[in-house]
Order: sequence, then C-alpha cells, then structure tokens
Amino acid sequence: QLQASGGGLVQAGDSLRLSCTASGRTFTNYALAWFRQAPGKEREFLAGLTFRGGSRYYADFLKGRFHISEDDAKNTVYLQMNSLKPEDTAVYYCAAKADPLLLKFDYNYWGQGTLVTVSS
Repeated sequence: QLQASGGGLVQAGDSLRLSCTASGRTFTNYALAWFRQAPGKEREFLAGLTFRGGSRYYADFLKGRFHISEDDAKNTVYLQMNSLKPEDTAVYYCAAKADPLLLKFDYNYWGQGTLVTVSS
C-alpha cells in the first residue's frame, strides 16, 4: 500500500514536500513515482526513481523545480516542490510498479492522492 501525505494550501513561490510511505512489501528496485491531476486535465507524470536503485527521471516541463528522493529506512519517497505556481494546483499521487525500467509508464499500485492548492 502507498500512503501519500503533505499536501495543503500554500502561496505562489512557496515550497512544499510531499511524502509517500510504502508498506506491505519490500520495494527494493521497484519504480516509485509522483503524478498529478489538475481539475479538468489528464493525470501527468512528474518524477520517478528506482527504490534503492539509484535511477531518477523527471518530466521535462518541471525545469528543476521539483526533486524526488527516498529514505530507505522509512520506506518513503519524497517530492520536494519549490517555487510553486498556481498552475501546480492538483491532486498529487504516488505510484509504484515492480518493473524498474521506463520510469514514466505502466504503474499499477497507486496511493490515494493528496491535494496541493497554490494561491496567487
């Protein structure tokens, strides 16, 4: 199971860190990723990594504003979001899959989502 947390209401320019805690299995070499879905839009990939595997992949449009990391001891993946903009307002989801390749695609385990609202 995946449990996402850390969302909330922030102002434009602020930073926020989301957490995704995985339980129920060992996630070594699993791919874990963050997605988001804004109102009226399709879900989009943000960032992914291989847990305890060292690979990272980011969506090009982020331009370095967001950073994905992991805490092996806590079985947790983080998404550090900086310089937030109103257009970052969305429900943010974490996801996992056993295949560590192609970090952007084909996730089959999903958390419940956490809402991030960025005011202007």
